[in-house]
Amino acid sequence: QVQLVESGGGLVQAGGSLRLSCAASGRSFSTYTMAWFRQAPGKEREFVAAMSWSDFSTYYSDSVKGRFTISRDNAKTTVYLRMNSLKPEDTAVYYCAVRRGSSYYVTANDYNYWGQGTQVTVSS
Repeated sequence: QVQLVESGGGLVQAGGSLRLSCAASGRSFSTYTMAWFRQAPGKEREFVAAMSWSDFSTYYSDSVKGRFTISRDNAKTTVYLRMNSLKPEDTAVYYCAVRRGSSYYVTANDYNYWGQGTQVTVSS
């Protein structure tokens, strides 16, 4: 069993910043990938960013590249998502996800474990 808990969401003005955290607990995997997805009301869950725990390579969707940064805690299995220059269209529930394996995927169905989500609201 893997437990994922997100935190750090909130209400910010356009142009502001937030840092989301995802703390993982439970069993460890030899190879895995951690990722962030988001889902706005009435929309499908959308890939945001991912990091492979094999070589710590990172991947970003075109909509957030250059504004968001995914990073890790060196001491534990934790990922962060630093969000800068936030726009109203970034408003969504943000989810942390984990999949077994070192390859990253942009489709939600390829991930095995999910957190409960944290709300991010960006006002104009």
